[in-house]
Amino acid sequence: MQPLTRLIPAVVLAAFIGLLPASSLAAVSGAEIYAEVTESTAIYEDEKLQAYIVKLGEEVVAQSEMAGEEFTFTLLDSPALNAFATRDNYVYVNRGLLNYVSNEAQLVSVIAHEVGHITRNHVRGQEGQAAGAQILSTIAAVLSGSNEVYEAGMAYANSLIRGHGRRNELEADEAGAEYMAKLGYAPSEMISMLSIMKDYESLQKNRAKSKGASKQTYHGIFSSHPRNDSRLRTVVSKASAFKAEVSRDNGADVYRTLTNGLIWGENFLAKENKPERFSDMKRRVRLDFPKDWVQDASIKGVLISASPEDKSAILRVQPIARTAQSPEEYLYNYLKVSQLKNSKVISPARLKGFTGVLPGKDPAADSRIAVVYYKLNAYLFSGDVKEADSFAETDKLFLEAINTFRPISNREIQGQKPQTIHYVKATGATTFAGLAKALKLNNTDIEDLRIINGYYPSGEPVSGQWIKIFKR
Repeated sequence: MQPLTRLIPAVVLAAFIGLLPASSLAAVSGAEIYAEVTESTAIYEDEKLQAYIVKLGEEVVAQSEMAGEEFTFTLLDSPALNAFATRDNYVYVNRGLLNYVSNEAQLVSVIAHEVGHITRNHVRGQEGQAAGAQILSTIAAVLSGSNEVYEAGMAYANSLIRGHGRRNELEADEAGAEYMAKLGYAPSEMISMLSIMKDYESLQKNRAKSKGASKQTYHGIFSSHPRNDSRLRTVVSKASAFKAEVSRDNGADVYRTLTNGLIWGENFLAKENKPERFSDMKRRVRLDFPKDWVQDASIKGVLISASPEDKSAILRVQPIARTAQSPEEYLYNYLKVSQLKNSKVISPARLKGFTGVLPGKDPAADSRIAVVYYKLNAYLFSGDVKEADSFAETDKLFLEAINTFRPISNREIQGQKPQTIHYVKATGATTFAGLAKALKLNNTDIEDLRIINGYYPSGEPVSGQWIKIFKR
């Protein structure tokens, strides 16, 4: 679990993904990071779970040195097993993390650890550079779709974590364990959570090895901790000195109720057939135009365009054969587009893209230009307005629409639903092999089933125990 960004010397990464100005990372606020994170990864659509994360987070903060200060807790719709904190008191939890957590206390250990990074001032200043580089590299991979970017960033981060990064982790452990104890939870649940993470790390390494890939290293929660971390155990033992007025159990029943039906893996389902959505089943792409805009497929050479009823603006989409160049090179060298203002790399649905503003010739208005690669096509977006004064506001709608562009998956076409987590009570005859046969799971699924139930790499459920399964 690493803080996101601080005064980080990873300027090249930041400039590459368009997250931050290359001149200064110090000027970036937590709110700006929040806008970038939630633009690339949606907030998970479950009001009860969102409220639960907020409630637990606020309870943790109330036990900290920053009690009374405002924190923002967000549950992201990402399958990745991770959580992180950023400056200005922002804490993020991935939906994928909840698949692996077994009870409320374990979840609190994660949240408390992240709050600890903030209260111990790890999310600002040079001392946090390693962790910041780690998260920047993760976001770079998400926004660019590039594993190479991710691995390059991680190599840099790992070279730094041997110093201040490891110390920061232990300080966050100490703070988190203290907050847990003051709330009445057993701090030992932090060690239980570490065990799950280390099993997951072992599984990832084994899978990479079986495919002949380079050794895959897990970079998420507790990634810098050894499996039998004596320093963490010392920290947890010290936290027991903090006594709560009322002891709490591990909250397994509440957690099970709230996470029953939680999405497992990729959330590929198109949740609704929006009236503003355009879908091309031949090319298997879709995008959402601004609400109440009228679509028009009659313009020659244009796949689709849309305008508000007063025709004050228009956004066009035109598929053109792509080249081997990057989207940026494609715009400048192949399409001969003039130099763009405020240009940046974009990655709708992890596709490669580039966008910027084409300056208008006075008094003409500027234009929004973007290109996104999908399969053999470069999808060229162009947005124009009639009145120059209205461009800045309308351009926000152009960008929102462009960032909804994505492929239509086979599962979506077939109307399948994503897999979801459910709980069943084991009997004396329950085995993972039997569950796999009943649920038609493959060997990879069985390994995942063992991980999320705490039985990796071996062992069988105990009669009467609640077991997580995933199914459609």
